[in-house]
Amino acid sequence: MKSEYLHTLVESIATGSFSKAAENLCVTQSAVSRRIKFIEDQYGFPLIDRSGPVLVPTEAGRIVLEKAEKMLSLEKELLHDLQGISSKPGIMFCCTPAFGVVYLTDILKDFMLSNPDTTQLRFFFDMPDKVVDGMREGLYQVGVIEHNENFDLTEFDTFEMPGDEVVFVSAPELGLADGDVSIDQLMHHDLYTRKEGCCSSKLLDYNMKKLGRDYGEFSRVLYYDDLHLIIDSVRTGGGIAFISRPVVQGLVKEGLLRQHRVPGFEHAYRRTLIVNRAVPAAESLLLDNFISSILAALDTSDTDLAASRATQFCTVYRPAA
Repeated sequence: MKSEYLHTLVESIATGSFSKAAENLCVTQSAVSRRIKFIEDQYGFPLIDRSGPVLVPTEAGRIVLEKAEKMLSLEKELLHDLQGISSKPGIMFCCTPAFGVVYLTDILKDFMLSNPDTTQLRFFFDMPDKVVDGMREGLYQVGVIEHNENFDLTEFDTFEMPGDEVVFVSAPELGLADGDVSIDQLMHHDLYTRKEGCCSSKLLDYNMKKLGRDYGEFSRVLYYDDLHLIIDSVRTGGGIAFISRPVVQGLVKEGLLRQHRVPGFEHAYRRTLIVNRAVPAAESLLLDNFISSILAALDTSDTDLAASRATQFCTVYRPAA
């Protein structure tokens, strides 16, 4: 059972509302409903009484809720205990998967050239809200999030970095023209997307609501947790995806994918570097050097660097001809 599903159950009952739980978890209300249904199907009992104005747990729900709260508490304790194994604190960094795919190799290369004796480095990938939660819980010293929502980051040092662009992509076989397309042209195809709560899914959901459209208008919506599986499926003509442009820039340059923008859509979101100096690092200079390496990786107007990283990633997972 994924911990975020249990967290969703706890939050839904605590707030008494699926909509409030969705707002607190930074996911869509339909995502919350799907997670609750999955848990109920998993255990074979209705866990939430939906008949009244406020959500309350059923008899089975109270049992699962009690265990879920203990499991989530143990998970936090586990992460903290694992951090304490090393006698010398290192650097713990968390970012979104798309950012890591494109930039992490160059961040490490720059950092290790200047700090060759460093051994205590740990990296994690997660959704923006989970990155922020982890920073607050002291799990990471440094995080990078892509977002449109306004997180309360006043307790941290923050740096606004160049934003990211999200585009639709398709294989040439689908016959969609490169460049601007209408949302109606895209609705005829399967949509591949990552799990609820990821940056691109939330931006797409926002845009769809703004245009008064719905996910149900796509031919199908297929959820994959693995980014490379989405890219592979789109590249082989299976459908379309709404994805970070630097991740697929290499394939676009090679002509293996086409990129599309929809008039009226917002295709960009902000990118913020977060630093929690309250969490001990190996030393402050080491932490500052790592932050400098992150900023240096994005401090360029030349997109060839990002394209080369994305090309390497896509080549590894490119299906054989």
